[in-house]
Amino acid sequence: MSTHTGGDRAPVTVIGLGAMGSAMAETFLRAGHPTTVWNRTASRADPLVAQGAALAASPADALAASDLAVVSQVDYEAMYDSLGPAEGALKGRVLVNLSSGTPQELRRASAWAAGHGAELLPGGIMVPPPGIGRPGAYVFYSGSEAALDRHRRTLAALGTPTYVGADAGLAMLYYQAMLYVFWSGLSSYFHAAALVGTAGVPAKELLPFVSGMFADLSSDGPMGFLRQLTGEIDAGAYPGEFNNLRMQAVGMDHIVHASRDAGLDTGVPEALKELFERAVERGHGSEGLTSVIEVIKEPKR
Repeated sequence: MSTHTGGDRAPVTVIGLGAMGSAMAETFLRAGHPTTVWNRTASRADPLVAQGAALAASPADALAASDLAVVSQVDYEAMYDSLGPAEGALKGRVLVNLSSGTPQELRRASAWAAGHGAELLPGGIMVPPPGIGRPGAYVFYSGSEAALDRHRRTLAALGTPTYVGADAGLAMLYYQAMLYVFWSGLSSYFHAAALVGTAGVPAKELLPFVSGMFADLSSDGPMGFLRQLTGEIDAGAYPGEFNNLRMQAVGMDHIVHASRDAGLDTGVPEALKELFERAVERGHGSEGLTSVIEVIKEPKR
């Protein structure tokens, strides 16, 4: 059991004090949780100790301090390196690992934790360090819902706990899916800004149109394509009577040529053009844009 007492606030341990781990420890401290920290480079803990955190001398001491340990390291291998020598202290602990990895790594880590009497709650935190604990922050969790429920109040300090299922790999699947949408959406905006910029147009002139498009995509109105296309994905039906994929493949080809003529990198537009064309070749030309998901789900030939 934990060795700290702190009124009605449960103690918590944070292992790994990079930018993310340090921000999480600070958030727990602000919320009134007795917080123990450990990092391979102990000096990284100095600012947190000044704010009231307790510095553990070893991973075993860090685990002994709290029933809940939040791990934020570069990857899952770092967790094994750090906690492997302290395997005897894992029994009865809930490990919340918010490090990056693959879904399979999370599943293996869950089995590893269970083998030492611990429960692993893999997670994916959907904000950068400055956003931790702020309005709108949320965290995907998978694994034992009972373990999450026991520590939900403590973990809510970081962001709204969002449980996605018992499969330990699901939190990372959701996390990576959301990052992919985020990065690819912003990268397309960068390319669009560069494209109009070749004619001397500043990005701020394009911004209102891009902002409006993003808002419309998720709206309930007639331009709320995201909901419509999601229905098509789940139904496996891709109507293309108004704007079929063959037409859109031609339009994508024009974007590639416009980018090339403007002297821009064409790697991403060419990848989209190739994806559209493969879907047309597979017989989806008369269907809608959503039909490209059928090609995405196939191994590339």
